Amino acid sequence: MAEGVEILCVGTELLLGDILNGNARWIAQELAALGLPHYRQTVVGDNTQRLINAVQEAAQRSRVLVTTGGLGPTPDDLTTASLAAAFDCPLEERPELWHEIERRLSAGGRSVAASNRRQAFLPVGADVLPNPLGSAPGMIWSPQPGFTILTFPGVPSEMKAMWKATAAPWLQEHGGSTGSFRSRVLRFTGVGESNLAEQVSDLIDNQNPTVAPYASLGDVKLRVTARADSDLAAAALLDPMEQELRRRTGQRCYGVDEDSLASVVLALLRCSGESMAVAESCTGGALGAALTAVPGASDVFAGGVIAYSNQIKASLLGVPVATLDAHGAVSDPVVSAMAEGVRDQFACDWGIAISGVAGPAGGTPEKPVGLVHIAVAGPDDTQASAERFGDRRGRAAIQQLSVIRALDRLRLRLLART
Repeated sequence: MAEGVEILCVGTELLLGDILNGNARWIAQELAALGLPHYRQTVVGDNTQRLINAVQEAAQRSRVLVTTGGLGPTPDDLTTASLAAAFDCPLEERPELWHEIERRLSAGGRSVAASNRRQAFLPVGADVLPNPLGSAPGMIWSPQPGFTILTFPGVPSEMKAMWKATAAPWLQEHGGSTGSFRSRVLRFTGVGESNLAEQVSDLIDNQNPTVAPYASLGDVKLRVTARADSDLAAAALLDPMEQELRRRTGQRCYGVDEDSLASVVLALLRCSGESMAVAESCTGGALGAALTAVPGASDVFAGGVIAYSNQIKASLLGVPVATLDAHGAVSDPVVSAMAEGVRDQFACDWGIAISGVAGPAGGTPEKPVGLVHIAVAGPDDTQASAERFGDRRGRAAIQQLSVIRALDRLRLRLLART
């Protein structure tokens, strides 16, 4: 008996690894939040017969098939035609779709290529899944009893807008939900996945709510998922579990759901009426980028200096040349001077500085690749120390970890005063 929702992602670029398949991950999370069982994901290249085979197989085992990709105007956009062929259904032009596509594409004064017209063709009997952000519409189509296909373009912003506006409400009503599911993600830093799992091992065995750990670079998450007869009842089960997890882990838990270390630090500064600036060497602006990625950061983040050379460290940040000569750029005395210098230059309450050896070259026995010094200068004092990330992670990882550690140090300093 067919059951569950299946995801089919279309695109040779996905198979080749040229594009990370973030759509499947996002859709899977949304399905879990809707309480819909999801058992399989498939990726197929831009090949008509393989796409037909994949769809026909899905029709034998699933209630709903969600596809992404292959809805554009180019010759390798094969999804709609292949779906129709899989069920021997003709395509028909929807004049209202073509008029809307023409209107959108010509709005900027551009000419509309004839190839775009293929986007206005859907299988007979299919309903339009509107695309509020792009020209490629999707569809909701039941080619056989008990099996429905929802198609989305591969552009993440378009897919997400279509999902929230039309697909999610449809799935809630027709997708076969087995109750209401609600999830919450608790975010941790400064602790490894295995250590965190040991602290909450008995809770991981819990049946409802469930607790599942997963990790990324410098960050560990615990997803708490509750199931109940209603949204309100499911949500009510999450709070006690979150409280218990926070009790056990203390300040290692820095946020929930979409929080980032940068957004949390900025919020803490905002609450205290304080401001910050940054001085970066080996991270090359990554710390400033993390902060400015948060909307509204400008009310507490004044700016930063990328002081890559010793000359700039001395001239812009006031690091004494004698300190540079005596200790080298990668040292506690230098990052302390950098943090104090940028704090003074921007007239801020707090300054963060980072200097290290990100590699792959440039390391020495005394200062190997992966050695990073971080300083936080505040109203009362300056604290600096080294982090040793090792040389096997790679340059980008060392830079990212440096940003994470620097933000976390300021977060803990701010929390210590409350």
